[in-house]
Amino acid sequence: MRLGIISALSEEQQGLVEAMQGPHKLIHGQRDYWVGRLWEIDAVCVLSRIGKVAAAVTTTVLVEKFGVTHILFTGVAGAGARTIAVGDIVVAESLVQHDMDASPLFPRFEVPLTGLTHFPADHALGTRLLEAASGFLDEDFVDAIDPRERAAFNLTRPRIHRGLIASGDQFVDDRAHINDLNAALPGLVAVEMEGAAVAQVCHELGVPCAVLRTISDNANEDAATDFLRFVKSVAARYAFYIVRRFCLQTHFSSESAGT
Repeated sequence: MRLGIISALSEEQQGLVEAMQGPHKLIHGQRDYWVGRLWEIDAVCVLSRIGKVAAAVTTTVLVEKFGVTHILFTGVAGAGARTIAVGDIVVAESLVQHDMDASPLFPRFEVPLTGLTHFPADHALGTRLLEAASGFLDEDFVDAIDPRERAAFNLTRPRIHRGLIASGDQFVDDRAHINDLNAALPGLVAVEMEGAAVAQVCHELGVPCAVLRTISDNANEDAATDFLRFVKSVAARYAFYIVRRFCLQTHFSSESAGT
């Protein structure tokens, strides 16, 4: 395995490059690609920047130039349903571009000439992420997140969800918009700006991918409140600990299979 790890913002990947063994930086397409080993896994870390095109370009380069075999996207997202709270963790089962609408030529949400509205995330990678996230909440959460931040964001008992993530080139901060997406996309758990583009590229190139999101807001009119504070003090810590568990589990599984 060579694991490509993508985030949109530097804060979302805080600590991962520092944790790399033997990191070295390669610059390509105005992005810094850090190559090394993360907890015994061959890895490449990169910031895609925000939006679907940026994410698609970054994913393609990871596969075509850096030879990654699996891709993991980590970052924050808005809640896709009222039952999902700030601080919850979402693992994608499938992903859709909620701003794709070429009707009447094609059905709403269908990516033209693919026949697909929903692009699947890899089930095995997703299951491993779920295990890592569960271990984080059970064993690391209290130590990883400062008590003042837990109180500030009312993080009492975060939960894990697996389902549909919708991506679009919009920062969703309108309850009416979320209600419309809920009506059109059953099973929606999160909204963000990159994941479905990553999933489409991985589908077309035959590379397994997984998307992990920490819920930072309720995708309503208060969505921008303390956003960067949450990313730095909460979401970055979630990602670091979950990726560490994911890599260690993957390494252990590989070692076990080898023996």
